[in-house]
Amino acid sequence: MRSAQQILADSAVIAVVGASRDPAKAAHRVPAEMQRYGWRVIPVNPIADELFGERAYRSLADIPHPVDLVDVFRPAEDAVEVARQAVAIGAPAVWLQLGIVSPQARQLVQEAGVDYVENRCLVIERAAANLTRSG
Repeated sequence: MRSAQQILADSAVIAVVGASRDPAKAAHRVPAEMQRYGWRVIPVNPIADELFGERAYRSLADIPHPVDLVDVFRPAEDAVEVARQAVAIGAPAVWLQLGIVSPQARQLVQEAGVDYVENRCLVIERAAANLTRSG
């Protein structure tokens, strides 16, 4: 199991489930900051067509290319279904943002051999490790 910072270092493409159109929300600010530091952010939002200059997808299954990390900005009760979808598309890692904890999602993901992080923020971990991507 890789550490949170190792997952970020190894990832280039992050699918953000629950990405928000509202710049006041963390679900908008966090992916936007990750994009500024070089990660490709693929928004998953069923009511948006585009976010962060990228096409938004209705579900993880709709993304036509591999992703390295599935970042979850959904309530804990939705995390199990997102985890199932992440495993189904072959994502190597699932990350539940700060304040989101799901023992069921953790068990499902870990049983599938997928790296898992919960209750941690991408931008905090990125800053702590001083990570950037060249794109």
